[in-house]
Amino acid sequence: MSDRLQMIERLVGVSSSKINYYTELKSTIDEMKKKNTQLEIINEVMRSFNIDMSMDDMLKNILEKLQQIFPLKRLSLSILKNGKLIPANVYPHDYVHVDVGNPIPREGSLYWKVADSGASCVYLVNMNERKEYSETPAFEKLGLRQVLVFPLYGKGRILGVLSLGSAQQQDYDGEDLAFLQQLSDQLAVCIENVRLYNEVLNSKKEWEQTFLAVADPIMQVDLNGNILRCNGSAYSFFHLNGKNVSHITLDELLYRHQAEPDSPFQETRKTKEMAYREITLHDKTICEVHTYPIMNEKEEMYGVIAYIKDVTEKRHFEARMMQSGKLAALGEMAAGVAHELNNPLTAILGNTQLLMRKANENESSHVLLTDIFKCSKRCQDIIRNLLTFSRQDEYLFQTCSINEAVEQVLSLVGYQIRQSHIELEIDLDSNVPFIDGSIQQLEQIIINLLLNAKDALDEVDKTGKEISIRTESGAEEVTLSVIDNGTGIDPEKLKEIFHPFYTTKEAVKGTGLGLSVSLGIAEAHGGTIDVKSEPGKGSAFILRLPVKKIRCKGG
Repeated sequence: MSDRLQMIERLVGVSSSKINYYTELKSTIDEMKKKNTQLEIINEVMRSFNIDMSMDDMLKNILEKLQQIFPLKRLSLSILKNGKLIPANVYPHDYVHVDVGNPIPREGSLYWKVADSGASCVYLVNMNERKEYSETPAFEKLGLRQVLVFPLYGKGRILGVLSLGSAQQQDYDGEDLAFLQQLSDQLAVCIENVRLYNEVLNSKKEWEQTFLAVADPIMQVDLNGNILRCNGSAYSFFHLNGKNVSHITLDELLYRHQAEPDSPFQETRKTKEMAYREITLHDKTICEVHTYPIMNEKEEMYGVIAYIKDVTEKRHFEARMMQSGKLAALGEMAAGVAHELNNPLTAILGNTQLLMRKANENESSHVLLTDIFKCSKRCQDIIRNLLTFSRQDEYLFQTCSINEAVEQVLSLVGYQIRQSHIELEIDLDSNVPFIDGSIQQLEQIIINLLLNAKDALDEVDKTGKEISIRTESGAEEVTLSVIDNGTGIDPEKLKEIFHPFYTTKEAVKGTGLGLSVSLGIAEAHGGTIDVKSEPGKGSAFILRLPVKKIRCKGG
């Protein structure tokens, strides 16, 4: 028996009686359970930490574990933010003594004392003594008799304070306080990690929102040119309809084949620098393509960002401006030439009239002089119309007649059309109402429509070529129709003919700006141009303009 007691004594270090042995053994087991629970709590804090778990759930888990070894009934967490100590979480929720989210006043605050000093505090709430801290009345109201407050340390600074309240007083030894401080430090690590994660997450969201909000197409591609990501503008611009684009390369999308040696992507991949190209897509859209290298922290390129901007309208506008400049220069030149021609033409007309007075009407010379006089008058009319057409200061809206515009245009190009063996059928409504507009700009529309009709007839080899010019009046609008029986226009091309630079003519015959400029003038007058065409049978262009509104007196 004595040998057995000695063996037990050596194993457990207990040399007292059997009762003392079991008492001290139970105490040792309880201590071991306590230590094990403490380890479980620390482990629970680290294990339960994840971004999806709320801080309330975490505090709930911690309190339930702590209650196995300490008589606690309340946990609260206050965070230092922008110089303010703000209650962030309290568990249970019915043990709140301040409004969560509202800063705690610094003066007389127990929480601020711990936050400022960085030292923990065990505060005994005594209802019979003076209220020592600003939180004391609330502690009493909640039925708390003891409050432990620990600073939350993170990366060498105070992040906030952890408060643990109980309804009864208990003696905490150094190991207990050290454990609770360690628990507070682990919480601080969790809070800091959540903060850092949220910063990264918010930055990622901001970047993604910026990426998606850009109105121009943006794409991220790998070094093989495969598209990894693109924003909504890219999907709509290239008509991808939300399909998976990972099997499409950037060059295939831009150039309609797998690889383009001179593409901006290939240049960026080779030089690791920004590249730029202006590309015309298969649908005639003009784009500026910028490609930028994506580098990692080792300065190694692992991808390319492609930024694509549609500049079709910009280029067309620039071309229209250039064309307007050319037309202005041509107008000035025409005006100068017209003035120079007027002087000799005046002499021709005057001398012809003098000779006609001396010649007998029955003589052949009189017939020749009459032809000279008529041709000279026609030249004079042409010069006068050229001068009118070239005057920029007359491009002001005023009351004018579409019939007058037609007659002036026919004096310019009518002879040219008839010389091409094309019959002109003119049907002008004498009752057509006036309109508000610039007669010179309207003449430009009519000239474009007539010359287009002439060109369409020049391309066919048949007899009976005909252009019909017709004006009609309505209640709200005036219409001018130019109809030919030429080649006609294919249905798929009808949508394109008003686009700038779109032309079916040879390079020396047209720029593709005539119909585009004409439509712009019509819209500036509040009208439009309609077209009807049938291949092989001809085309009809109808200019529609609003009638001039007459204001009644007193209205």
